[in-house]
Amino acid sequence: MKKIIIAAMALALVLPAAAQDTYESARLLGSDLNGTARYVGMGGAMEALGADISTMSTNPAGIGLFRHSNVSTSFGFVSQADAKEFDGLSKTNMSFDQIGFVYSAKVSPTSFVNVGFNYHKSKNFDQILSAANSLSGCSQNGLTYVKGLRGTEYNGGYTLDYNKDKYIMGWDGDPNKVSNPYRSYCFNEADYMNANSLMLTEIFDGQGKFLDWSIDYLDANRYSFDRAHRGWIADFDFNLSGNYNDRFFWGLTVGVKDVRYKGYSEYAESLVMHDQQGKEVSAGSVAIGDERKIKGNGVDIKLGFIVRPLEESPFRIGAYVHTPTWYQLTTSNSSQLLNNAFDYNNKPIGAYDDCSSAQEYEFSFHTPWKFGLSLGTTVGTQLALGAGFEYTDYSASQNRIIDGYDYYDNAQTSKDVQMKYNTEKSLKGVSTFKAGLEYKPVPEVALRLGYNYLTSGYKTEGVRDMTVDSPGTMYASTTDYVNWKDTQRLTCGVGFKVGKMNIDLAYQLSKTDGDFHPFQQYESGINTGIAKVTNKRNQALLTLGYTF
Repeated sequence: MKKIIIAAMALALVLPAAAQDTYESARLLGSDLNGTARYVGMGGAMEALGADISTMSTNPAGIGLFRHSNVSTSFGFVSQADAKEFDGLSKTNMSFDQIGFVYSAKVSPTSFVNVGFNYHKSKNFDQILSAANSLSGCSQNGLTYVKGLRGTEYNGGYTLDYNKDKYIMGWDGDPNKVSNPYRSYCFNEADYMNANSLMLTEIFDGQGKFLDWSIDYLDANRYSFDRAHRGWIADFDFNLSGNYNDRFFWGLTVGVKDVRYKGYSEYAESLVMHDQQGKEVSAGSVAIGDERKIKGNGVDIKLGFIVRPLEESPFRIGAYVHTPTWYQLTTSNSSQLLNNAFDYNNKPIGAYDDCSSAQEYEFSFHTPWKFGLSLGTTVGTQLALGAGFEYTDYSASQNRIIDGYDYYDNAQTSKDVQMKYNTEKSLKGVSTFKAGLEYKPVPEVALRLGYNYLTSGYKTEGVRDMTVDSPGTMYASTTDYVNWKDTQRLTCGVGFKVGKMNIDLAYQLSKTDGDFHPFQQYESGINTGIAKVTNKRNQALLTLGYTF
């Protein structure tokens, strides 16, 4: 008879070193097109035109073009198309996107020194992700089983055997032949739940006497998946910039980032067995509910300049560089497996109805460098044109292991070498192209259009590899991943000037397609049920500004 629940012993069997896997950390890479309505309405192509507070987080020299002090705030709505409410998250949500100021001080008739502060939401995690497809010859617990045949973490697996508390663990090698056996890094939280609840079965003799336990797996013929992402990355930017003789503009921004991410997912499989004739018959179902949280802070530095090479021309060239963001983060999971599997005789399969897992740990993550080049010009007083290009190499990001803390409680970290190999195999360089224009039919009204194109940061063959010999693998409580493709953003806007007040409106339509994988392919020829998913968002944005 199955027992009701088995709970993971949080932190009892893990090492103090901790990191995170490639795809979980990739959530923190990149940024949305967000900020003031003027900046969004022009597709973000303002890094050479400047004089907009949103350039503080891209090209800091753009703040050097302010000749008057300014304060502004922005808010609006973000709506996801073709999505159904899940876990209480609506497809339309209000967002507070920006607030900041610039103080401009004239040091000569044509030179200024400016200081500024700006908060903006660089990433809005709110998203509902749903996928479903058929499976053939595989399952999530099948992945757990196959890894168990590999014996050691060097081979991308483990040996399934009991610990002293009679829980099934994935050991590095045979625990009976090692004086001090330890848990394989490849044995993650999803493996723990599958092995101890679904795959562990009691064996009885003909008289009903318990003899032993056996470990086996079940195939699945279909899966369904839903996840609600919530949260943000908030940027708090502090800027110092200047204007020399209206020809050279420089800027420095120190940024502090606040990360608040929460994702809740439900993954379910329809399990199957095969009778003596090879016919597929139902074996019930299994479902895993998982909540993942990430919170913490990061710091980066941005440098930039804008030059007007010809004194008689308004044409400008801008360039900028961003250091990596050095993140110190805490992540936690709370997961539960619900086992409703049964055999041909309608008898339960597995040792437990439920199995749970809970972990919390700190880790470090370094994003890659970013480089940008931009062009801008004005035609009379009616037309402004901007274009820009940015490049950052996602494969250069680093998950880092916390080895300890110094006297001042600063984390001492080292690169997670094995996970870095997976990052280089799965992620790639990302290019962003921006173009925008602003037309003023009269001085008090501005019309704007923009286009923003972001290439994919994921390789087609990228995989969330659960066989990587890394602490980041061991702490994984889910196996799904998405290889997102290119992102296209179309924007438009209108602005009104009323005395010293600016009222700006913008609309943005963005779309990203992706390939959803419930788990990695672990044997050739199996169908892991890759599903096509889309993240299509509409944003309406209002900015109120005052110049003094």
